[in-house]
Amino acid sequence: MKKLKVAILFGGISEEHDISIKSAMEVAANMNNEKYEPIYIGITRSGVWKLCDKVTKDWEKHTDCPVMISSNKMIRGMLVVRNDKCQIQPIDVIIPVLHGKMGEDGSVQGLLELSGIPYVGCGIQASAICLDKSLTYLVMQNSGFKTPKFKILNKNETLCGEELNYPVFVKPARSGSSFGITKVCHREELPNAIKEARKYDEKVLIEQAVIGMEVGCAILGNGADLIVGEVDQIKLSHGFFRIHQEKTPETGSENSAFIVPAEVPKKKREEIKQTAKAIYQSLGCSGLARIDMFLQEDGQIILNEVNTMPGLTSYSRYPRMMREANIEFEELIDRWIMLALEGRK
Repeated sequence: MKKLKVAILFGGISEEHDISIKSAMEVAANMNNEKYEPIYIGITRSGVWKLCDKVTKDWEKHTDCPVMISSNKMIRGMLVVRNDKCQIQPIDVIIPVLHGKMGEDGSVQGLLELSGIPYVGCGIQASAICLDKSLTYLVMQNSGFKTPKFKILNKNETLCGEELNYPVFVKPARSGSSFGITKVCHREELPNAIKEARKYDEKVLIEQAVIGMEVGCAILGNGADLIVGEVDQIKLSHGFFRIHQEKTPETGSENSAFIVPAEVPKKKREEIKQTAKAIYQSLGCSGLARIDMFLQEDGQIILNEVNTMPGLTSYSRYPRMMREANIEFEELIDRWIMLALEGRK
């Protein structure tokens, strides 16, 4: 049987560059090489695309081969520059294992739509909406879902902070992995928190803290045909969840623990799953996503955020939740590729 040529995109220009590499390493390690011929395309922090032999933390040291995805649908592949000559190499499917801006925000998805190459994950619109937490909240509120109370600060806008109910979380509107997030308990702390968030995005989200259990759902599928992994729960000893900022997350978090399944009654877990599916469908997600929510003491479920290309590292939540639903990583990859081929012929 002819192997499918599967390109794995990783790296990227966002602050989540290193996390993307770790995720791609896990995808590469779990891909069935009897079915697929992997093609590794790394993107440097400065935005240079290069072909490489494998995914490693120091991949840039081992390649100097520029590559680009062609936007010409007649080619349906990539252009590889070798010895000052441009060669065409076909690609059957692309897995964009990219996190954050210029990777998970619809920009790369736009290029892949132009190329005509099927790709894993959400399309342009869902990717753009979900990476911008303020847009996610606005769309979800208009669809009847509960979100935290929030304010948006656009570029050059300021806020005195008197009208806020503290504590609040100050976040870059378009970032991930907890970069630039500060918990603010007093008005005097607000200017520095806004300054920190603006290191990552000029658009800032100020979100009223929600008291409740942090829960999540891993979702796989297109349209109404969805598989939901087991609900997980984040238990915090202090602070807030920021495992990707820690020095050695592979050996365990400094302040958090994952519990799968979540320590809530089965009936409530089913309600959380159904809510996650409804959010996924309302946003037009496809392929995969992780839906993060809060479960309050009175039973209300409040949306936290939607990750259209969730972390896939050895310590990430999405693979764990799917494993509890008896879907191992290798099967996940098979299903992602099948969904991409079915959804974008």
